Amino acid sequence: MSTIPSPPQTDLAPLPDEPPVRRRSAGAGGTARLRHVGLPFGSLLLFLLLWQLLAVSGTWSETLVPPPAKVWSAFVDVSTTHDGVRGYNGTTLIEHLGISLRRIALGAGLGIALGVVFGLVMGTVGWVRSLFEPWITFLRTLPPLAYFSLLIIWLGINEEPKITLLAVAAFPPVAVSTTTAVTAVSQSLVEAARALGGSRWDVVKDVVVPSALPETLTGVRLAVGVAYSSLVAAELVNGLPGIGGMVKDAANYNNTPVVLVGIIAIGVSGLVIDALLLRLERAVVPWRGHV
Repeated sequence: MSTIPSPPQTDLAPLPDEPPVRRRSAGAGGTARLRHVGLPFGSLLLFLLLWQLLAVSGTWSETLVPPPAKVWSAFVDVSTTHDGVRGYNGTTLIEHLGISLRRIALGAGLGIALGVVFGLVMGTVGWVRSLFEPWITFLRTLPPLAYFSLLIIWLGINEEPKITLLAVAAFPPVAVSTTTAVTAVSQSLVEAARALGGSRWDVVKDVVVPSALPETLTGVRLAVGVAYSSLVAAELVNGLPGIGGMVKDAANYNNTPVVLVGIIAIGVSGLVIDALLLRLERAVVPWRGHV
């Protein structure tokens, strides 16, 4: 009577379980997050140390290079009421910043909206692109101060020239990026949509806009950055209250600590807004970078 042979014995070790692999991956992810947070914090500490060493070296006077402690004291002064004085020029730092942010929201928002519309039209209609593209390029190369005086002559010294300047500064980056994105849309997708019976509006709404959205959002981020860089220029005349006006007024009196407080406030708020825009971009176009 025949017997069934037993399976051959092997010396291979059993495969490792999955949990250790997951633990290693989690540890690597934690290290990456720690590095992501630790490196900027370390660079900030190094910057403050170098700043302090430069301030105490005596190379320049404290009027030109005040130490970090003096800038911090100025920050506290312009943020609170001290010795009967409220903030700077009767307005606290957060109020100055809020007024400037409102100007940026109105001006840059208007420029971004017009830039998206013009970009879509120029990207889909060839003769419109040929007509307006040179003018947008001309406008994009102009520094804000070059036409701010003209805006003051036309619109006065109140809010209108400031908001118009920010709108004009924010318009070209969005228009150019949207136009480029629309012209780069795959023609096979457009032809497929038309073959399925889509109208011109359907093609623009369902094919062109989603395809161009990632580059358009990049243009929006650039436009907000340009608007921020134009903020002080927009508030050169009658800019108080406003963070840019505060910087300009403090500079007139060689109040360097307040100037640095204003610059830091502009930079930090710009970082926060850019981070929010980046989060919005990831939520609206989650496929970017994965296809």
